[in-house]
Amino acid sequence: MNYYSYYLGGPTAIFIVVVIFVIMIVSMWRVFTKAGKPGWACIVPIYNIIELLEIIGKPIWWILLLFIPFVNIVFIIWIYNMLSKSFGKSEGFTVGLILLPIIFLPILGLGNAEYKGPAGKKP
Repeated sequence: MNYYSYYLGGPTAIFIVVVIFVIMIVSMWRVFTKAGKPGWACIVPIYNIIELLEIIGKPIWWILLLFIPFVNIVFIIWIYNMLSKSFGKSEGFTVGLILLPIIFLPILGLGNAEYKGPAGKKP
């Protein structure tokens, strides 16, 4: 009996990870462009967080709070909540962004969600 036929590793696992990675980048790219920011900003480290903070209407110094252990968890959840409100979604959508980002981020970026301004206020 061939035990390796049940092994989901090597090239298959790499392919799955790459597909998920591409879906997440395309989704964030669309979120940024819907909010009027350059799409390429989502792939630049640190700069993407600065742009995300501008999308949700929070000050740039919040980036420092994301480097403090345990405090960063609270602020990441808060950022996700403000992001969902910026696109007219509810707190239930925030829970989805936190628990299943591979599903809810494409809904936000590739779906018909429209940017409503920082935290849902019209610009």
